[in-house]
Amino acid sequence: QVQLVESGGGLVQAGGSLRLSCAVSRILVGNHNMNWYRQTPGTQREQREWVATIRSGGFSDYADSVKGRFTISRDNAKNGVDLEMNSLKPEDTAVYYCNVVHWGKDFWGQGTQVTVSS
Repeated sequence: QVQLVESGGGLVQAGGSLRLSCAVSRILVGNHNMNWYRQTPGTQREQREWVATIRSGGFSDYADSVKGRFTISRDNAKNGVDLEMNSLKPEDTAVYYCNVVHWGKDFWGQGTQVTVSS
């Protein structure tokens, strides 16, 4: 069973930075497109917002709302994926989830809370 474990969330003031990490087991991150999503309070699982993807080939994509502020990266040695978040805004407050699709099945971590105070 693929396992994803996020860490690095916390409380930060607007304009600050956080680095999230996702430790992955049972698959190699270098062979998969790895994603970050977020879920804001009061929304359902199905409404999770896509944040960023790093493709197996190394290219990355970002939601317009985070482009220029967030950077997704992959550490093949640690078999993990990070999300560097800068210039954080209160609207970035959410639970952030690491995600991968493996053999057609979605796998999610437990999430890590990010709270940005104004």
